[in-house]
Amino acid sequence: MATNNERVYTAGRFAMDLGGQFAGWISSIEGGHATSDVVVEKLGADMIQHKHLAGVKYEDISVSCGTAMSKAFYSWIQASLDRKHVRKDGAIITADYDQKEVGRLNFFHALITEVGFPALDAASKDAAKMTIKFAPEYTRVQPKTGSAAQAPIGKGEQKKWLPSNFRLKIDGLDKACTKVNKIEALTIKQKVVEDPCGEQRDYPKVPASIEYPNLVITCAESHADDLYKWHEDFVIAGNNSNDKEKGGTLEFLTANLKDVLFTLTFSGLGIFKLTPEKVEAGSENVRRVKAEMYCEQITFKEGSGAVFA
Repeated sequence: MATNNERVYTAGRFAMDLGGQFAGWISSIEGGHATSDVVVEKLGADMIQHKHLAGVKYEDISVSCGTAMSKAFYSWIQASLDRKHVRKDGAIITADYDQKEVGRLNFFHALITEVGFPALDAASKDAAKMTIKFAPEYTRVQPKTGSAAQAPIGKGEQKKWLPSNFRLKIDGLDKACTKVNKIEALTIKQKVVEDPCGEQRDYPKVPASIEYPNLVITCAESHADDLYKWHEDFVIAGNNSNDKEKGGTLEFLTANLKDVLFTLTFSGLGIFKLTPEKVEAGSENVRRVKAEMYCEQITFKEGSGAVFA
């Protein structure tokens, strides 16, 4: 009996291509496939509920990555958060453990819809990853080529990114910021709407508003005097005009705590909640407070340690 010589394979690595140029290795990939809604018609004279498709649509693509991505990749994120929306063509490449390309998902005219930064914890030892989600106007699956993935493998050292290495600065809160031990995850969302045209099958997508998350930090209560004063003035006394809002920066650092991987700049920070953490009598844990602040705008900038050489 004849047998098929083709063997199954494991997906060893994923790479990203932007505009025909290698953009870096990514940790995971999800979405990007073509799908459609099924429309069920009313029961007819033949007593059969006929069904048909309601057009094609494409799932958002979500990728997770660490450092050592390309300058073009970071510039795409920066432009999106600066409201200078850029549509990108590219591909997600699946390679086996021998760096042979075994699959490719090409995407076209993609807009970034979500940028997620991990929660930070001074006691964490896990690797940190950011998540980027983008909406393509359409995608195409390309059969495997078997050629080697075109990537500068080993051309530069990837800087270690840990959730425990960060530096927060907020105007007038220097004392509190030095004792921040946790910062909750930050996810910036860009709304995208379709612009349907009757003569087109793949609808173009248009950027709409951006949703910025709250900045939520936890710090030692012994150093929270400035936070309490701001909360009393801003919330209780009602002095919460624009000139009472604050600005700040969050820097993601390398293991030496000197080099900056990424910088988030906050504008229009306003505190709205300040609560002590729950503690039990006799506990030996450090007494901490959680501060929650709304934010009107966040911008992004990569450091030299985040770009592959």
